[in-house]
Amino acid sequence: MKVRKGTATIVFEIITYFLLAFGAIVCVLPFIIILSGSFTDNTTILTQGYSILPRNFTFAAYKTIFYAPKDILQAYKMTVFYTVVGTTLGLLMITLTGYVISRKEFKYRNQVSFLIYFTSIFGGGMIPWYLMYANVLNMKGSTFAIWFPALMSPFLVILMRTFIVGSVPDAITESAKIDGAGHFTIFAKIVMPVLGPGLATVGLFLALGYWNDWYRSSMFSTSSKTWELQFYLYDLLNATTALKQMSQSSSISTAQLPTESVKLAMAVVATGPVLLFYPFVQKYFVSGITVGAVKG
Repeated sequence: MKVRKGTATIVFEIITYFLLAFGAIVCVLPFIIILSGSFTDNTTILTQGYSILPRNFTFAAYKTIFYAPKDILQAYKMTVFYTVVGTTLGLLMITLTGYVISRKEFKYRNQVSFLIYFTSIFGGGMIPWYLMYANVLNMKGSTFAIWFPALMSPFLVILMRTFIVGSVPDAITESAKIDGAGHFTIFAKIVMPVLGPGLATVGLFLALGYWNDWYRSSMFSTSSKTWELQFYLYDLLNATTALKQMSQSSSISTAQLPTESVKLAMAVVATGPVLLFYPFVQKYFVSGITVGAVKG
Protein backbone atom coordinates (compact mmCIF):
# COMPACT_ATOMS: atom_id res chain seq x y z
CA MET A 1 0.00 0.00 0.00
CA LYS A 2 1.40 3.33 -1.05
CA VAL A 3 1.50 5.91 1.71
CA ARG A 4 0.29 9.34 0.63
CA LYS A 5 2.65 12.14 1.52
CA GLY A 6 1.37 15.12 3.42
CA THR A 7 1.71 18.71 2.27
CA ALA A 8 4.39 19.45 4.87
CA THR A 9 6.44 16.45 3.71
CA ILE A 10 6.22 17.48 0.07
CA VAL A 11 7.25 21.06 0.87
CA PHE A 12 10.14 19.79 2.99
CA GLU A 13 11.37 17.52 0.18
CA ILE A 14 11.16 20.32 -2.38
CA ILE A 15 13.18 22.66 -0.15
CA THR A 16 15.70 19.88 0.56
CA TYR A 17 16.19 19.03 -3.12
CA PHE A 18 16.53 22.70 -3.98
CA LEU A 19 19.20 23.24 -1.32
CA LEU A 20 21.06 20.10 -2.41
CA ALA A 21 20.95 21.18 -6.05
CA PHE A 22 22.14 24.66 -5.11
CA GLY A 23 24.97 23.23 -3.03
CA ALA A 24 26.01 20.91 -5.88
CA ILE A 25 26.08 23.84 -8.32
CA VAL A 26 28.16 25.91 -5.89
CA CYS A 27 30.65 23.04 -5.57
CA VAL A 28 30.85 22.14 -9.28
CA LEU A 29 30.80 25.65 -10.78
CA PRO A 30 34.39 26.58 -9.73
CA PHE A 31 35.74 23.44 -11.42
CA ILE A 32 33.82 24.26 -14.60
CA ILE A 33 35.23 27.79 -14.59
CA ILE A 34 38.75 26.44 -14.03
CA LEU A 35 38.38 23.95 -16.89
CA SER A 36 36.93 26.62 -19.17
CA GLY A 37 39.63 29.15 -18.30
CA SER A 38 42.39 26.64 -19.03
CA PHE A 39 41.18 26.54 -22.66
CA THR A 40 40.62 30.30 -22.93
CA ASP A 41 43.09 32.70 -24.49
CA ASN A 42 45.12 34.51 -21.81
CA THR A 43 44.38 37.96 -23.30
CA THR A 44 40.66 37.24 -23.14
CA ILE A 45 40.93 36.32 -19.46
CA LEU A 46 42.84 39.50 -18.68
CA THR A 47 40.42 41.75 -20.57
CA GLN A 48 37.04 40.01 -20.15
CA GLY A 49 37.49 37.85 -17.08
CA TYR A 50 36.43 34.26 -16.54
CA SER A 51 33.41 32.52 -18.02
CA ILE A 52 31.61 29.19 -17.86
CA LEU A 53 32.31 28.43 -21.53
CA PRO A 54 35.72 28.92 -23.18
CA ARG A 55 36.18 32.06 -25.27
CA ASN A 56 38.83 32.22 -27.99
CA PHE A 57 39.54 28.52 -27.52
CA THR A 58 43.24 27.65 -27.35
CA PHE A 59 45.65 25.00 -26.06
CA ALA A 60 48.37 27.56 -25.30
CA ALA A 61 48.34 26.93 -21.54
CA TYR A 62 48.70 23.17 -21.95
CA LYS A 63 51.42 23.66 -24.57
CA THR A 64 53.31 25.71 -21.97
CA ILE A 65 52.93 23.02 -19.31
CA PHE A 66 53.82 20.16 -21.67
CA TYR A 67 56.61 22.09 -23.40
CA ALA A 68 59.03 19.55 -21.91
CA PRO A 69 56.90 16.36 -21.78
CA LYS A 70 59.69 14.24 -20.32
CA ASP A 71 59.90 16.48 -17.25
CA ILE A 72 56.19 16.49 -16.44
CA LEU A 73 55.89 12.75 -17.15
CA GLN A 74 58.80 12.19 -14.77
CA ALA A 75 57.02 14.29 -12.15
CA TYR A 76 53.84 12.29 -12.71
CA LYS A 77 55.76 9.01 -12.42
CA MET A 78 57.42 10.03 -9.16
CA THR A 79 54.14 11.30 -7.71
CA VAL A 80 52.42 8.02 -8.55
CA PHE A 81 55.36 6.14 -7.01
CA TYR A 82 55.22 8.20 -3.80
CA THR A 83 51.44 7.86 -3.61
CA VAL A 84 51.34 4.09 -4.15
CA VAL A 85 54.27 3.24 -1.88
CA GLY A 86 53.33 5.71 0.85
CA THR A 87 49.64 4.78 0.85
CA THR A 88 50.32 1.03 0.87
CA LEU A 89 52.91 1.09 3.66
CA GLY A 90 50.99 3.77 5.55
CA LEU A 91 47.80 1.69 5.50
CA LEU A 92 49.70 -1.33 6.78
CA MET A 93 51.40 0.56 9.62
CA ILE A 94 48.31 2.54 10.63
CA THR A 95 46.08 -0.55 10.60
CA LEU A 96 48.52 -2.60 12.67
CA THR A 97 48.99 0.25 15.15
CA GLY A 98 45.24 0.81 15.41
CA TYR A 99 44.69 -2.90 16.04
CA VAL A 100 47.35 -3.10 18.75
CA ILE A 101 46.07 -0.11 20.76
CA SER A 102 42.50 -1.37 20.41
CA ARG A 103 43.28 -4.61 22.24
CA LYS A 104 42.45 -4.49 25.94
CA GLU A 105 45.02 -7.18 26.72
CA PHE A 106 47.82 -4.88 25.55
CA LYS A 107 49.19 -3.65 28.87
CA TYR A 108 50.52 -0.28 27.70
CA ARG A 109 47.78 0.64 25.23
CA ASN A 110 46.73 3.74 27.19
CA GLN A 111 50.30 5.01 27.41
CA VAL A 112 50.93 4.40 23.69
CA SER A 113 47.62 6.02 22.78
CA PHE A 114 48.54 9.06 24.84
CA LEU A 115 51.92 9.38 23.12
CA ILE A 116 50.25 9.18 19.72
CA TYR A 117 47.66 11.78 20.69
CA PHE A 118 50.34 13.99 22.27
CA THR A 119 52.19 14.28 18.97
CA SER A 120 49.04 15.65 17.32
CA ILE A 121 49.09 18.62 19.73
CA PHE A 122 52.79 19.31 20.24
CA GLY A 123 55.58 19.05 17.69
CA GLY A 124 59.27 19.85 17.55
CA GLY A 125 58.88 22.42 14.77
CA MET A 126 60.18 22.66 11.24
CA ILE A 127 63.90 23.14 12.00
CA PRO A 128 64.35 20.05 14.24
CA TRP A 129 62.18 18.06 11.80
CA TYR A 130 64.39 19.07 8.87
CA LEU A 131 67.65 18.49 10.75
CA MET A 132 66.54 15.02 11.81
CA TYR A 133 65.82 13.85 8.26
CA ALA A 134 68.59 15.79 6.51
CA ASN A 135 71.50 15.47 8.98
CA VAL A 136 70.72 12.72 11.48
CA LEU A 137 69.04 10.24 9.12
CA ASN A 138 70.93 11.59 6.08
CA MET A 139 67.92 11.30 3.77
CA LYS A 140 68.29 14.56 1.85
CA GLY A 141 68.36 13.97 -1.89
CA SER A 142 66.70 10.55 -1.66
CA THR A 143 63.14 9.58 -2.51
CA PHE A 144 62.91 8.00 0.93
CA ALA A 145 62.73 11.45 2.54
CA ILE A 146 59.66 12.38 0.49
CA TRP A 147 57.34 9.46 1.23
CA PHE A 148 58.65 8.21 4.60
CA PRO A 149 57.74 11.22 6.84
CA ALA A 150 54.05 11.02 5.91
CA LEU A 151 53.51 7.33 6.62
CA MET A 152 51.91 7.84 10.05
CA SER A 153 49.34 10.36 11.20
CA PRO A 154 47.94 10.53 14.76
CA PHE A 155 44.48 11.42 13.45
CA LEU A 156 44.42 8.45 11.06
CA VAL A 157 45.69 6.04 13.74
CA ILE A 158 42.94 7.16 16.14
CA LEU A 159 40.36 6.94 13.34
CA MET A 160 41.42 3.41 12.48
CA ARG A 161 41.42 2.37 16.14
CA THR A 162 37.89 3.72 16.54
CA PHE A 163 36.75 1.86 13.45
CA ILE A 164 38.27 -1.43 14.65
CA VAL A 165 36.67 -1.08 18.10
CA GLY A 166 33.27 -0.35 16.55
CA SER A 167 33.44 -3.09 13.90
CA VAL A 168 35.01 -6.02 15.75
CA PRO A 169 33.26 -7.00 19.02
CA ASP A 170 35.44 -8.38 21.78
CA ALA A 171 33.33 -11.55 21.87
CA ILE A 172 34.48 -12.51 18.38
CA THR A 173 38.17 -12.09 19.14
CA GLU A 174 37.76 -13.97 22.44
CA SER A 175 36.09 -16.85 20.62
CA ALA A 176 38.94 -16.93 18.11
CA LYS A 177 41.49 -17.05 20.95
CA ILE A 178 39.66 -19.97 22.54
CA ASP A 179 39.90 -21.80 19.23
CA GLY A 180 43.67 -21.25 19.27
CA ALA A 181 44.00 -18.27 16.90
CA GLY A 182 46.87 -15.86 17.48
CA HIS A 183 46.87 -12.12 16.96
CA PHE A 184 48.12 -12.33 13.37
CA THR A 185 45.39 -14.83 12.51
CA ILE A 186 42.73 -12.68 14.18
CA PHE A 187 44.01 -9.59 12.40
CA ALA A 188 44.19 -11.24 8.96
CA LYS A 189 41.02 -13.35 9.02
CA ILE A 190 38.66 -11.46 11.34
CA VAL A 191 39.67 -7.80 11.49
CA MET A 192 40.83 -7.12 7.93
CA PRO A 193 37.70 -8.46 6.14
CA VAL A 194 35.48 -5.89 7.90
CA LEU A 195 37.83 -2.93 7.48
CA GLY A 196 36.75 -1.99 3.95
CA PRO A 197 35.27 1.45 4.77
CA GLY A 198 38.06 2.23 7.23
CA LEU A 199 40.80 1.26 4.78
CA ALA A 200 39.15 3.29 2.01
CA THR A 201 38.87 6.35 4.26
CA VAL A 202 42.42 6.21 5.59
CA GLY A 203 43.77 5.30 2.17
CA LEU A 204 42.03 8.27 0.59
CA PHE A 205 43.47 10.63 3.21
CA LEU A 206 46.95 9.23 2.67
CA ALA A 207 46.71 9.26 -1.13
CA LEU A 208 45.45 12.85 -1.24
CA GLY A 209 48.20 13.90 1.15
CA TYR A 210 50.89 12.40 -1.07
CA TRP A 211 49.35 13.59 -4.33
CA ASN A 212 48.93 17.20 -3.20
CA ASP A 213 52.28 17.49 -1.40
CA TRP A 214 55.01 19.78 -2.69
CA TYR A 215 56.65 20.81 0.57
CA ARG A 216 58.88 17.78 1.06
CA SER A 217 60.23 18.07 -2.48
CA SER A 218 61.17 21.67 -1.81
CA MET A 219 62.92 20.66 1.41
CA PHE A 220 64.73 17.45 0.48
CA SER A 221 64.97 17.12 -3.31
CA THR A 222 68.34 17.90 -4.84
CA SER A 223 67.40 16.83 -8.38
CA SER A 224 64.40 17.59 -10.57
CA LYS A 225 64.10 13.86 -11.25
CA THR A 226 62.71 13.33 -7.74
CA TRP A 227 60.25 16.25 -7.79
CA GLU A 228 56.61 15.69 -7.07
CA LEU A 229 54.04 16.90 -9.61
CA GLN A 230 52.84 19.75 -7.42
CA PHE A 231 56.35 21.08 -6.91
CA TYR A 232 57.12 20.77 -10.63
CA LEU A 233 54.02 22.83 -11.45
CA TYR A 234 54.96 25.30 -8.72
CA ASP A 235 58.42 25.70 -10.24
CA LEU A 236 56.94 26.09 -13.72
CA LEU A 237 54.56 28.78 -12.48
CA ASN A 238 57.44 30.67 -10.88
CA ALA A 239 59.35 30.51 -14.18
CA THR A 240 56.32 31.80 -16.08
CA THR A 241 55.87 34.64 -13.58
CA ALA A 242 59.55 35.54 -13.90
CA LEU A 243 59.22 35.71 -17.70
CA LYS A 244 56.20 37.95 -17.29
CA GLN A 245 58.15 40.32 -15.06
CA MET A 246 61.06 40.34 -17.53
CA SER A 247 58.70 41.11 -20.41
CA GLN A 248 57.62 44.34 -18.72
CA SER A 249 61.07 45.80 -19.44
CA SER A 250 61.38 44.36 -22.95
CA SER A 251 59.54 44.36 -26.25
CA ILE A 252 57.65 41.15 -25.47
CA SER A 253 53.96 41.66 -24.83
CA THR A 254 52.73 40.46 -21.44
CA ALA A 255 49.58 39.15 -23.06
CA GLN A 256 51.68 36.66 -25.07
CA LEU A 257 52.58 34.84 -21.86
CA PRO A 258 49.61 32.69 -20.77
CA THR A 259 50.15 33.24 -17.05
CA GLU A 260 46.53 33.18 -15.90
CA SER A 261 45.48 30.33 -18.17
CA VAL A 262 48.58 28.37 -17.10
CA LYS A 263 47.47 28.59 -13.47
CA LEU A 264 44.08 27.12 -14.38
CA ALA A 265 45.60 24.44 -16.59
CA MET A 266 47.92 23.45 -13.73
CA ALA A 267 44.89 22.99 -11.47
CA VAL A 268 43.29 20.72 -14.09
CA VAL A 269 46.47 18.67 -14.54
CA ALA A 270 46.98 18.29 -10.78
CA THR A 271 43.39 17.53 -9.72
CA GLY A 272 42.18 15.58 -12.75
CA PRO A 273 43.32 12.10 -11.59
CA VAL A 274 41.93 12.72 -8.09
CA LEU A 275 38.52 13.72 -9.46
CA LEU A 276 38.42 10.54 -11.54
CA PHE A 277 39.45 8.33 -8.62
CA TYR A 278 37.30 9.83 -5.85
CA PRO A 279 33.82 8.60 -7.00
CA PHE A 280 34.94 4.97 -6.67
CA VAL A 281 35.77 5.31 -2.96
CA GLN A 282 33.18 7.92 -1.99
CA LYS A 283 30.66 5.47 -0.50
CA TYR A 284 33.38 3.87 1.66
CA PHE A 285 34.76 7.26 2.59
CA VAL A 286 31.39 8.52 3.88
CA SER A 287 30.73 5.39 5.96
CA GLY A 288 34.29 5.34 7.30
CA ILE A 289 34.53 9.00 8.30
CA THR A 290 31.31 8.78 10.33
CA VAL A 291 32.60 5.95 12.49
CA GLY A 292 32.03 6.82 16.13
CA ALA A 293 29.79 9.77 15.31
CA VAL A 294 26.72 8.02 16.70
CA LYS A 295 26.83 5.51 19.51
CA GLY A 296 24.14 2.86 19.38
